[in-house]
Amino acid sequence: MAETAAKLRKSTIQEGLKPGLSLFDSVTIVAGSMIGSGIFIVSADIARHVGSPGALLAVWVASGLMTIAGALSYGELAAMMPEVGGQYVYLREAYGSLLGFMFGWTLLLVVQTGTLAAVAVAFAKFAGVMWPALSSQLWFGVGSVGLSGERVGAIAVIALLTWTNLRGLDLGKLVQNVFTSAKVLSLLFIIVVGCLLARNAEAVRANFSGVRAFFGERPVSLSYAAAFGAAMVGGLFSLDAWANVTFAASEVKNPRRNLPLALVLGTGMVLLLYLLTNVAYLCELPVRGVPNAPDLLSRGIAYATSDRVAAAAMERVWAGTGVVITAVLVMISTFGCANGMILTGARVIYAMARDGAFLPAGARLNAARVPAFALIIQGVWASALTISGSYSELLDYVMFAQLLFYVFTVAAVFVFRIKRPDAPRPYRVFGYPLVPAAYIVAATAMMVDLLIVKPHYTWPGLLIALSGAPVYALFVRGRARAD
Repeated sequence: MAETAAKLRKSTIQEGLKPGLSLFDSVTIVAGSMIGSGIFIVSADIARHVGSPGALLAVWVASGLMTIAGALSYGELAAMMPEVGGQYVYLREAYGSLLGFMFGWTLLLVVQTGTLAAVAVAFAKFAGVMWPALSSQLWFGVGSVGLSGERVGAIAVIALLTWTNLRGLDLGKLVQNVFTSAKVLSLLFIIVVGCLLARNAEAVRANFSGVRAFFGERPVSLSYAAAFGAAMVGGLFSLDAWANVTFAASEVKNPRRNLPLALVLGTGMVLLLYLLTNVAYLCELPVRGVPNAPDLLSRGIAYATSDRVAAAAMERVWAGTGVVITAVLVMISTFGCANGMILTGARVIYAMARDGAFLPAGARLNAARVPAFALIIQGVWASALTISGSYSELLDYVMFAQLLFYVFTVAAVFVFRIKRPDAPRPYRVFGYPLVPAAYIVAATAMMVDLLIVKPHYTWPGLLIALSGAPVYALFVRGRARAD
C-alpha cells in the first residue's frame, strides 16, 4: 500500500497542482470561509446564555483569542509542511495515518459538507425575500427528507459553485476574492450604520449607561462559567473554517511565508469585524428582551425574530427595507463562504486518495488541474445532506470532535519539536510554548464543558469521528489486495 500511495503522490505532483494563490488570495480564503451566516444570527443565542452586553462581547473576544492562538500554531505547521491536505497531513505525520484519515472522514462526512449544506440553505432562505418561489410551501418528500423551494435553491448554489471550481483555480479564486471583498464591505456597512449614522439612544442607554448595565448583575459562579463556555460554541462555530486555506497549501505561492501570514491576517481581520459588528448591534438593540414582544426594542438581541439579529438591527433603521438589505448582505456572505469551502474541502479528499486512503479517482486532476472527482463527490454528498435535512443536527453533534482534532493538531507543534527538531521552520509560533499550550487548555476545558452541558451532542460527534476507523481498515485491506 505504501508503495502504491507513494506512486500516486509522485504522479499527481508531476501532473500539477500548480501554485496560483497569492497572499491576498489566501487571506480571502481564510476570511471568506470564516464569514458565513453565523455573525448575523449567533449573537442572539449568546445573549440568552450570558445576558449582558459586556459578557456578549467577552464571548466573542474569548472565541477570537482561541481562534488566533490556533491560527498562530497552525502557521508553524503550514510553513513546515506546505502540502495539499493541510491539517490532514499534519495529523498523519504527527500521529499516523489512522488519525489523519479519521479527520478527513469526519470532514467529508459532516464538517465540510454539513457546513456547506447549512450555508447554502441560509443563502436560499434569505434569497426567498427577493424570490418568493424559494420560500414556497411546496414539499416533495417523506418526513424531513425531501425537497422544498429552499432546498432546491441550496442545491443549485452547491452545483453552480462546484461547476465554477471545476473550471480551474483561477475562476474559483476570482469568485472568492470578489465575494470576500463584498462581505467585508457588508459588515463595514452594518458597523458604520449602527455605530455612527443611526444609533438608537434607548439601546445605547440600556447597554452602556454604566458598569451594572454593561456587565449585568448575574454573579460569577460555576454555573455562569458553564453558560459562558456553552455560549462560546456559537462564537467558535462562527469563527470556524479558518484552517481551510491549509487544505490548498500546495497551491499557495511562497507558502512558507504566505500561509502563516494569511492565517494571522485573515483571523485577525474577521475577529475585529465581528467585534465591531456586535458593538453595532448593541447600539441598535438592548441585549435583554422579552420573548414574542410586539416591538424590536422589547425583544432585544436575545429574542430577535428567528435569531436574525442583523435583520432586527437594520429593520429598526429602515423598517421593511432593512429586511431586504440584510437579505442581500447574508446572500453575499453565504455565497462567498460556500465557494471557499468547496474550493478547499476537495483538496483533503484529493490528499487522502493520493495516500491510498480513499477512492483512486479522487487522486486525479482534470484538464483544468483541479481534483474533479473530489469536487463532485463533495458536492453530491452536501446536496444529499441538504435533502435529508439532517445537516444542522449533525453539525451540533460534531463540534466536540472538531475541537478534539484542533487540540491534536495544535499539540502536533510540540510533537514535531521533539520528533523533528532539525526540520526547517521558516515560521515559529509566536509565544511558544505558552500560546499553543493555552489553546490546548482552553479547547480541552470547552470539551469538558460540552460533555457536562450538552452530553447528548458530544458523544454522537465522537462516534462520527470514530466511525472512520473501520472505513480506514476497509481501504487499507482493499489497497493491500490491489498491491
